[in-house]
Amino acid sequence: MSPGAPVLPVVAVVGPTGSGKSELALHLAERFGGEAVNADSMQFYHGMDIGTAKLSMAERRGIPHHLMDFLSVREDTTVAQFQALARSAIADIQARGKLPILVGGSGLYVRAAVDVLEFPGTDPAIRSRLEAELDAGGLTPLAARLARVDPVSAARINDGKRVVRALEVHELTGRPFSSFMPERDYVQPTVQIGLNGDRAQLHERLAGRVHRMVESGLQEEVAALIPEGLREGRTAQKALGYQQFLRVLDGESTVAAASEETITATRQFARRQITWFRADPRVHWLDWAQPDLYDAAGGLVHDAMEAANRAPGLP
Repeated sequence: MSPGAPVLPVVAVVGPTGSGKSELALHLAERFGGEAVNADSMQFYHGMDIGTAKLSMAERRGIPHHLMDFLSVREDTTVAQFQALARSAIADIQARGKLPILVGGSGLYVRAAVDVLEFPGTDPAIRSRLEAELDAGGLTPLAARLARVDPVSAARINDGKRVVRALEVHELTGRPFSSFMPERDYVQPTVQIGLNGDRAQLHERLAGRVHRMVESGLQEEVAALIPEGLREGRTAQKALGYQQFLRVLDGESTVAAASEETITATRQFARRQITWFRADPRVHWLDWAQPDLYDAAGGLVHDAMEAANRAPGLP
């Protein structure tokens, strides 16, 4: 960014899956001259398009979208690695005089991008041992162990990958994982816009979306990703829809059953997302159905841009 150029804040569009985040981000990008930075951890994967509701190139309407399709389904990334990538993308966008718009519902990834947040290191040996315990004995004993050493994290975490990470951090540092989640403090001027709405309507939206995914070829997409290493990827194979339709391809389920299981799992995931983002008092919530949605969101961005450029000490 050239000297004297306006300070451009980070805009984060957050909320549950199916709430319209991608469309709002596109509108804001067109209105304010912005570029999108993906914070949906499953849209990192190349080839996982239908089941993640990834926008096609045509649907992106010429708006650059960063941090999509940079992993194969065999690979994983850490939140710390994403933090470095996201901040680099944001800095590049701002340096070109564009507005960075972070969009996605992966709560910890959003925090990693916008907040002052420290990430402890990793230990492959500890991680492998804990993952082997998870595979052999399931989540219950590991969750019980976490509850003993870090009850704060245990109350927040309910999936195997994150329980393993929390236990790894405790073994590695002697500190509870929750101690690495400090007070909410933006690393630079930021405005978070949250989308939410009627719960019954959200349930209908999510069911309709899953059915459209199935009709659009979700099962065929899953089948095509198996030779690419979908079964070997610890994260990608567990994505909503993909794990259910892997069982269809294995003859262990039917399309109808997998669809309903995906709908149920997606609704549960949306509920967890709402809980996560509701805990952040800095999020400005808008109803996706309100007639003035775009104007309201645009007003929040306009105010954030003015605030970022206000001289210190002025009201």
